[in-house]
Amino acid sequence: MFPYERLSVRRGPESGLPIIVAIHSTARGPAIGGCRLASYPDWRDGLADALRLSAAMTDKCALAGLPHGGGKTVVVAPPDLSPAGRVAAMHDVGTTIDELGGAYATGPDVGTGPSDMLLIGERTDHVFCRPESAGGSGDSSPATAAGTVAALRALCEFRFGSPDLSRRSFAILGLGRVGAQIARLLPGSHLVVSDIDESKRSLIPGAEWTSPEKCLQADVDVLVPAALGGVLTPAAVPALRCTAVAGPANNQLDAPATAKLLHDRGILWAPDAVVSAGGIIHATAVELRHVPPAEALTLVEAIGDTLGALLRAAAKDGIPPAEVAHRTAANS
Repeated sequence: MFPYERLSVRRGPESGLPIIVAIHSTARGPAIGGCRLASYPDWRDGLADALRLSAAMTDKCALAGLPHGGGKTVVVAPPDLSPAGRVAAMHDVGTTIDELGGAYATGPDVGTGPSDMLLIGERTDHVFCRPESAGGSGDSSPATAAGTVAALRALCEFRFGSPDLSRRSFAILGLGRVGAQIARLLPGSHLVVSDIDESKRSLIPGAEWTSPEKCLQADVDVLVPAALGGVLTPAAVPALRCTAVAGPANNQLDAPATAKLLHDRGILWAPDAVVSAGGIIHATAVELRHVPPAEALTLVEAIGDTLGALLRAAAKDGIPPAEVAHRTAANS
């Protein structure tokens, strides 16, 4: 049986690009999920991405206690997409979402930001993270970074006996909007950082710069994946030298079975569906449920409590945290 409630795949009438919207579930409430604009070898790779990410969003919402299900938008775009083509693509996204009648709302993801949400908002009201000047909650990356740091404190308290991050070493793989902010929120910690973009080398003064491959294999307390997913594979796990892994990148595992490989090696993996939820918690609270910003930040900080409880439950049962996360999400 097809485990998704709704799938829309169309050639955008204004852009001519493949516009994909996958709704995994609305059992908890309207689906939410980011709009990803990226190049793929084939449009069907974008479809696979949308399906996988929308299912992950259902778990993320359930674990965060949000009254939403999971969805995802993917725009399959050429690397040289023009500014006019981008505007047309965002308009196509807005039109497609509006036709769903409120079953799904979108926000930023890889390749998009608040200005793109403003364009989508010209075609639908079902969008969040528009610029603050336009009445939205703005860039979600500060909340995602804050939630990740709250998760890192909980993880370090569980594994090392103290939430003091200045006593630990971290390898941050990816210095995008979220990864760079996480690095800046870790003063006093020993940092190894990397990004495929060499121009970001000077973003974090005092940090040790290395290649992405070496960063993945750095001898540190905690590896923080903060770029694209799929970095934890059966080939990568044996070469890891960290004690734990926790980061905001979505879908860090290439397959669910890789969680057991990490567990068998004694590497504690904090499920990304919990760690990365800060942005979506904050944005949907402020824009969709009109929660005061200060209260929304408190909800983001609660990620640490959620992760701590999950890690303790996994340790009690002697199973990978991923299994507890999946079980908790399924029963929510």
